[in-house]
Amino acid sequence: MSSSSRQVSPRWKVSLAALSLLLAGAIWLSGLLDSLSRPSVSPSLTLQQQELSLLAQPAVPPSLQPVLLGGDPRDALLQALEASSPAGRNDRQQLLLGLLQSDQAPPVLEDRWLADPLIQRLLCERQPSSVDGCIDPDVASAAAWRLAVSGLLPLLTVLVGSLLLLVQIIRALRNRLQPWPAMEGPALSLIDLVLLVAGGFVVISAVGVPLVALPLVSSFTAGLESPRREAVTVVINYSVMALPSLFILWRQLKALPRAQAPKGGWLQWRWRPWPGAISSAVGGWLMVTPVVVATGWLLVRLVGDPGGSNPLLELVLGSQDPLALFLLGLTAVVLAPLFEETIFRGALLPVLVKRWGTSGGVVLSALLFAMAHISIGELAPLTVLGIGLALVRVSTGRLLPSVLMHALWNAVTFLNLLVL
Repeated sequence: MSSSSRQVSPRWKVSLAALSLLLAGAIWLSGLLDSLSRPSVSPSLTLQQQELSLLAQPAVPPSLQPVLLGGDPRDALLQALEASSPAGRNDRQQLLLGLLQSDQAPPVLEDRWLADPLIQRLLCERQPSSVDGCIDPDVASAAAWRLAVSGLLPLLTVLVGSLLLLVQIIRALRNRLQPWPAMEGPALSLIDLVLLVAGGFVVISAVGVPLVALPLVSSFTAGLESPRREAVTVVINYSVMALPSLFILWRQLKALPRAQAPKGGWLQWRWRPWPGAISSAVGGWLMVTPVVVATGWLLVRLVGDPGGSNPLLELVLGSQDPLALFLLGLTAVVLAPLFEETIFRGALLPVLVKRWGTSGGVVLSALLFAMAHISIGELAPLTVLGIGLALVRVSTGRLLPSVLMHALWNAVTFLNLLVL
């Protein structure tokens, strides 16, 4: 696309970029507004945590219950289920509500619920027998470990990250930080970037490709059962949507003079040395985590839960199929970091930094990265995450640490969902 655009008049190229920018702005604005109507994953996460707390309660020492469980998990789960919309409850949640309400007779269970440990326990406790006999020590112990991992590990990450961030701030105030390398990247113009991001990433990938790909994907996955069908659809759609932007970028880089390419290539992958890339990725992930968590907490405190969570999170929470989870994990941990970092930190960030300086380029690229996820509820936290990813790219002079940090962030999030 870049080579052909060089053969047309600059006015035509500017007009094409302006049209792409206008359409992309309309698509993003419409998508952000539509995201307000998408349900938030927070209520599902809260219910999962409360169910886990109730299962784990017998195995948690009384001295640790205020820390790990908070209040009475039975009352908390009952109140959460009663507060939820009846139309929004699934069959299992409706059954749990009936079992927790002591003024109702025990319902008749279908065979599919007989293997559910929480439903089994609640049904057993409604029988005229010893409540202690309803406790499965192995189930309670496993739930306690899962609860500890899901609660204490994020807390530990925030504490360690805050300490590292404080050390970095002190070192910066004392001018003891290592100087950042000169920013190297593709010699693209702003018009090229608009055609790449607005034209390729948004208009073609997010609108044009699904119109063609969705019917083909639907026919291909017609014989699969849920949730495998949804997981295969996610992988194929994401892979196909990435192709136009990557093709445009490949054509743009191919048109650049090879003699002017910096050492390490236009995108500055610089695969070696691996230890430095890994340590930079882990350090960046630790330091950005407390800032993202604080941003999300402040957002909820100020405006409440805005909703609009990534649909992929709901798919992970609702799936127990190993193949489906593997495909969803592949998309989140491998495909998304590779594609998004190539576009936003590989191509976009260096051009913006050279034009508007490090601060301007980092913030603008992070904002565009957050908007590309088309979720108004995640806009602020993803902007902070994008700033962290961009700072790792700028401070190391390499793209690989940003990819690894992005993959680590998604992997930890994915594993936390699996634990719940």
